[in-house]
Amino acid sequence: MKQIANVAALPGIVGRSVGLPDVHSGYGFAIGNMAAFDMDNPKAVVSPGGVGFDINCGVRLLRTNLMENDVKPIKEQLAQSMFDHIPVGVGSKGIIPMTARDLEEALEMGMDWSLREGYIWAEDKEHCEEYGRMAQADPAKVSMRAKKRGLPQLGTLGAGNHYAEIQVVDEIYDKWAASKMGIEEKGQVCVMIHSGSRGFGHQVATDALVAMEKAMKRDGIDTNDRQLACARINSPEGQDYLKSMAAAANFAWVNRSSMTFLSRQAFAKMFQTSPDDLDMHVIYDVSHNIAKIEQHWVEGKLRTLLVHRKGSTRAFPPHHPLIPVDYQLTGQPVLIGGTMGTCSYVLTGTEQGMMETFGSTCHGAGRALSRAKSRRNLDYTDVLNRLEQQVEHVVLEPLGHICGCVGTGTIILEDTILGGLERMGQMVTQQLHVG
Repeated sequence: MKQIANVAALPGIVGRSVGLPDVHSGYGFAIGNMAAFDMDNPKAVVSPGGVGFDINCGVRLLRTNLMENDVKPIKEQLAQSMFDHIPVGVGSKGIIPMTARDLEEALEMGMDWSLREGYIWAEDKEHCEEYGRMAQADPAKVSMRAKKRGLPQLGTLGAGNHYAEIQVVDEIYDKWAASKMGIEEKGQVCVMIHSGSRGFGHQVATDALVAMEKAMKRDGIDTNDRQLACARINSPEGQDYLKSMAAAANFAWVNRSSMTFLSRQAFAKMFQTSPDDLDMHVIYDVSHNIAKIEQHWVEGKLRTLLVHRKGSTRAFPPHHPLIPVDYQLTGQPVLIGGTMGTCSYVLTGTEQGMMETFGSTCHGAGRALSRAKSRRNLDYTDVLNRLEQQVEHVVLEPLGHICGCVGTGTIILEDTILGGLERMGQMVTQQLHVG
């Protein structure tokens, strides 16, 4: 609560600093904290702590025309095929060919680069927040160190609570909205990918924090927490961060697009058919670590705001101009990822959420313990035994990261859902992890 209150004291904030249902401690901003700042206020700030180090960490959901009975006999082999196709772990390197020039273009073009190179289908872009490209991205504002870290990592999952998992639809709460997303019945198989901008985004955030600490002294900006380093939005440091952050966001979309390609290949190999024949279409892709310029109604006036969402998912209502035609009547699909052994959910945005939280909701399971405390307090064997009871098949690497993502280390997502999420989104489906 103290972190949320500290954010409320930042210059130029509009309305409240909002803590969402999965809120827990983070760097500067809490994870699960949303705050908006007035773009027309010369004192308003942008803060990397309000985005996080894993810029555009997000979730993508693909549907298939397979049913649980189709994958059950081969679930171990299918999970292993996914594991073989998608590099995982802290130091993992991608198998997507990438030169320095390719990286520069990907940072600027986002999913347009993926489309040009043949890694996605044209419609994938339509079902992605910002259509997979932030136009203000400027690779020239990104340090060489960040580019060096990012170059070998495209198409890699990373570690921590990131995952690529096979899911089955366990419950359908809104059949009409589900059908608009291509989900027709319980037992239908989906693939959920949760990852972000890897070491590239981390370096962008680190570089910005150093620059902003100097800018704060120059501009006389004081905060209640040193971790809330920030800069005036229209200052050189503020603009440089927004441009480099946008490049990192594009990196993350290309990363998830590359893993979409690899997931489709893994399924096609196992079922000896094409991804198109398997109906492996993207339902939607959402970010939950980002700051974006949006227009919102505030006290009866349309205002231009810089909305920080950290551990927070955009959730726009029906008829909003920034969501695709396919979802104009349902509202934007909102993907709420679980953690190992818990359910995931699909919701749609609502007008109530738009008014109360500037179209924002939570992003998934919160944390009861930090990752470090989880590793110290949880026994690896006990965690694996618990996973075997909750999940039919799982492939994991490396061992040391698992205890930070399961068991008592996380708040059960069902409690988060029942604890207020439905106020900000309409429930559509629930998915179970099967591999």
